[in-house]
Amino acid sequence: MSTDAIWSYPPGSGHQEGRTLAGFTVQATDGVIGHVDRQADDPPLRHLVVDTGAWVFGRSLLIPAGTVTGIDPRSRVVTVACTREQAKGAPRFKTDRETLDPGYLSAVGSYYAALSHGSDESG
Repeated sequence: MSTDAIWSYPPGSGHQEGRTLAGFTVQATDGVIGHVDRQADDPPLRHLVVDTGAWVFGRSLLIPAGTVTGIDPRSRVVTVACTREQAKGAPRFKTDRETLDPGYLSAVGSYYAALSHGSDESG
């Protein structure tokens, strides 16, 4: 996946414009990461800020929209295409200022885009 595509919800993810995901559980491929604290839906850098609770010492994670593989509004679950350990290994999110830092966002985008290199992107 390109670093540009990592910031957009993929087709078939269940994303609907205007739907707030705050409070939804974030499910990795191997377990729960946390809950959506807030989301940024302004192109070109759409992402979720996920509160991990005590799992990662109370820190939040910034997860690009392109990692979202499914959104289930009924069960209030967002599924992402990474493991818990991969999410934990992403560049550290400390403050909201980082959502405006091109260097930080580039590092996050590159990190998650590299994780998806083995995914099947054919239709």
